Amino acid sequence: MKITAVETVGVRVNRRGNWLFVRIHTDEGLVGLGEASHSGDDRLLAAAIRYRLGPQLVGQDATRVAALSRQLPGATAGHLLRTAASALEQALWGLNGQALGVPIHRFWGGPLRQRIRLYANINRATEDRRPEGFAANARAAIAEGFQGVKLAPFDDVQPRDLDRPETWHTIELGVERVRAVRAAVGPAALVLVDCHSRLTPAIAARVARELAPVELFWLEDPVPHDKMDGLVEVRTGAEMMIASGERFHDRVEFRDMIVERAADVLMPDIKHVGGYAELQRIAALAEPWQVLVAPHNPSGPVAAAASVQACATLTNFLILEYAWGEVPYRADLVDPPERIEDGFLAVPDRPGLGVRLNEAAVAEYAFDPLAD
Repeated sequence: MKITAVETVGVRVNRRGNWLFVRIHTDEGLVGLGEASHSGDDRLLAAAIRYRLGPQLVGQDATRVAALSRQLPGATAGHLLRTAASALEQALWGLNGQALGVPIHRFWGGPLRQRIRLYANINRATEDRRPEGFAANARAAIAEGFQGVKLAPFDDVQPRDLDRPETWHTIELGVERVRAVRAAVGPAALVLVDCHSRLTPAIAARVARELAPVELFWLEDPVPHDKMDGLVEVRTGAEMMIASGERFHDRVEFRDMIVERAADVLMPDIKHVGGYAELQRIAALAEPWQVLVAPHNPSGPVAAAASVQACATLTNFLILEYAWGEVPYRADLVDPPERIEDGFLAVPDRPGLGVRLNEAAVAEYAFDPLAD
């Protein structure tokens, strides 16, 4: 099965970023699909695939996934190239699943579960940043069947201004946003908070104490995730789980977080860690330490489908992120359409990824990153 072409497909979303999909074509007519969104520069990533990485793959045997993956940029190549490599690796596994007539999860032993539990990340969809705005979207997501919601209530906190007295008023506003969400969703729903690494250990510890009555499911990236001492300090005093790792690119980076016990939950992103195989290695590394895995996934429907394939096989899987409410046409971008029931995505038994792009739906919202 020879690779004949590699292409990128952009889909417009919103001011927070677009979705970028990658397709690998073969001489057998099979097409592998991956997602390379949120690299930081869609134009540069598309150029890297079109003019550098794609030509390297054309003419090669698509069944040699391990060998081809070793030719792709590694973790030290930087975020953008690692995102490109991750999408290409996803597409290669999808091709091989199609060729063998099996879903991707079969390559890692088959599913341990038939449904993947989701939480709704409402942050990107919340334009009204008042506590009432967050509460309204949280209430809407729970009404749709999600069992939990995540918000980033401290996004207007500027790390460079933490020494200013007025900054605490901004932090208090973030705390009020969280309280409003808890009041809106009731005591049974999960509430997760992402700090986007904007706090110091001391301020994060204070925030954790203030939010203790809210009974958070987890506090995510309270301090920069590469500051292990700070993470350990916050985790030691917190009453909720600490989650981190969304910006790491391979198991080497996660290793210190695991060994130092800096987080209860790891958040590898299949778009940035190299794809399926490295995500599996990260989870396997964490399991003996009783560290859970909840993949980062504020992404489009292709990355969500890929994450479902991976999460189905992880023994230490906890819950998967879902980017809620960004655009009304999301579900129709793939065929069969993305379908969430009671806050779960089903693990498909169709070959490969289990979905393909819906050409008509994609064409309506498509853009070429190299032409814009």
